[in-house]
Parts: sequence; structure tokens; C-alpha cells
Amino acid sequence: MNRTSAARVTGAVLLATGVVTALSVPAFGAPAAPVAPTGSDTESYPAELLQAVERDLGLNADQARVRLASDHQLAGVAENAKTSLGDAFGGAWIDQASGRLTVAVTKSGLSVTGADTQVVKHSLTQLNGTKSVLDLMTAPKAITSWRVDEKSNSVVVEVNKNVRDAAADQWIATAKSVSGAVSVTEVTESPTPLYDLRGGDAIYMGGGRCSLGFSVSGGYVTAGHCGTTGTAVSGYNRVAQGTFAGSVFPGNDYAWVRTNSNWTPRPWVNRYNGTNVIVRGNTEAAVGAQICRSGSTTGWRCGTVQAKNQTVNYPQGQVRGLTRTNACAEGGDSGGSWVAGTSFGQAQGVTSGGSGNCSSGGTTYFQPLNPILSRYGLTLTRG
Repeated sequence: MNRTSAARVTGAVLLATGVVTALSVPAFGAPAAPVAPTGSDTESYPAELLQAVERDLGLNADQARVRLASDHQLAGVAENAKTSLGDAFGGAWIDQASGRLTVAVTKSGLSVTGADTQVVKHSLTQLNGTKSVLDLMTAPKAITSWRVDEKSNSVVVEVNKNVRDAAADQWIATAKSVSGAVSVTEVTESPTPLYDLRGGDAIYMGGGRCSLGFSVSGGYVTAGHCGTTGTAVSGYNRVAQGTFAGSVFPGNDYAWVRTNSNWTPRPWVNRYNGTNVIVRGNTEAAVGAQICRSGSTTGWRCGTVQAKNQTVNYPQGQVRGLTRTNACAEGGDSGGSWVAGTSFGQAQGVTSGGSGNCSSGGTTYFQPLNPILSRYGLTLTRG
């Protein structure tokens, strides 16, 4: 896309201001302090869960209890601020050191109960608009992704410096001409699709393996790159399970499998320690919140939400609307469950792809759950 065509797109979308692959196998008041857990909160955190958070996030059990309760409350504060502030809302994030929520606003003098405020230049609507323009531009392979970064109040474009070329530089120049909100970060790796990744129990499609996401009425959701509509699926025990009833990839990365009568949907996510998370709902976590995932290759892994609405440029094509995390994943974990909130009972999405691994660390993206439920008219199975 040249500057002229980019300008046309910008006019149509108001301030719409290394290679990625999917992983698979062949209001007013003083800011509030982090919330201390209640007795019931504390009792709801199994020792194995707290041990996993301590291992992956560097928190002890007491710190984990406090943060989990606080993250759950602050997700509601952030959502209420977004609704009440309207076009003055610039985003929200939880500080990892203090556990406090910051809400970005585009006008001075505004405050939000339960959060700090920070005045920024661009509203979240403007940032999402800019990203929407970039989504219409065909990116070269060296451009690995772009995302709305609420904390920096920008649209961050990532480019793999090891393969950066003239085509990438031209794409970046065009992107910057769309809006001054665009910034560039160099990375050394490119994410890949996750076929051999599992968010929960293993599922098998021919010679490939992915992971089950969440149970829904009539079946379950998983990643779209795991199979096309009509693909037959077997369960973790290799017993026939059903077929893909709908699948989208690229563009998005979601699918749902309609299961046969031998399988019963349950509101469970495998912790890979002999216990299950009970899915209670699907309230979306805020940027900065703790999050954990389950997959058939690497089991139960945790990290934090780094950004939402990121477009990832896989070799197969762009996938939009992904959430970025620093939890690790590997091939076969694709399609697996992401959970957050109190007792990690809030369903978040299904593993799409990423870079790195669980030995050296990495970046993993997930497809948010709510758009999948909406697209296919599915009902989440809850405990």
C-alpha cells in the first residue's frame, strides 16, 4: 500500500490510529490499593495453583492470593471506566510492581474511583482506528505484528531485525504516515502457528495434535488453524470425538468442534497436576493481569497480559484481535485454554501462536473467547 492509498483508507476510517506463525503439529475518588483476599478467596486457591503462580510469576503464595483477588476487582474498575469515560478513555493497565490500576484519559481533571489516572494524547478509540488502517495493509514477512499498546499510548509495530529489508522499511514509513501514534520495536524472533500446543486435553486431527479450549453447548472451542470445517477429531484417548463445525484462519484464529454423544461438555480446565480449574464465567482480564494457560505439550503455564487487539502476521496471513502474553507455549498447545481472575475461573481465550519456548521463555498470543461465542452463537459451559 502506498501513501496515496493509505491516505484514502485513513479518510474512510477515522484516525484508524521477526515471522509470526501459529503453533501446531503436521467516576471519582482516591485510587484503591490492591485488594486483600477474603477468607473464601483464600480457600478457593489450591496449593498446586499457588505453586504454579509462584514458579512462573515470582510470587509467594500470600502475594499470589492478594494479586489474584486484586486483578479480579480491577478488571471491573477498568471496564466501568471504559464505559463511563467514552471517547476520553485512553486504556488501562495494572502495574506489575505495585498492583495498582492506571486509567489513561485524554482530558485533564478526570479521575476514576479505584485507579490512578494518566493524561495521554490518543484515546483508545483513536488507537484502535489507527490499527484498523494498518490491518488493511499487506505486510512483508519481516513485519511480525502490530498492536495497540495502552501503556505507551501507541500502536506498536514489531519488525524482525534479522530479516528487516527495504520492503519492511517502506511498510513502516507508510504506517507512520497514517498516524503519529505508530511506533516501531525491533525483535529477534518471529512467532509461529501452534499445532503441537494444548490449552487443555489433547485433540488429534489425522497426523496432527492440538489442545481443547473450552466446553460449550454441543462441543468445544479451539484454534482455527488446528482444522478446517468438516475435519474429523479424536480425543485425548484417540476415541472419535466429532468434527469441526466452523473454523476461521487466518483473519481470526478460532473454531468450534461439534462432539458426538460419547462426550459430555464439562466446565473444567486441566492443571496437569491431577486437579481442574472450574470455569465460572468469561469476564475479560485487564492488561497487566495474571493469566495462566493449559496445553497438551507443556501443561500449565502462567504469565501476564501484555496487550490486547494485536495483529500477528503469520506466514499463512494476518490474524487480528489477539491478546499478547509472556506465558510460554510450544507446538501442540494450540487451541488450549487461557484463564484468569479469582481461582482462574474466568475463561479468556484459546492459544493461537507465538515465539520462543518454555525453556528460554517466549511470547504467546491467544484468540479471545467472547468473539468465538458470538460468531457461532455458543454458550460457555460453566460450573
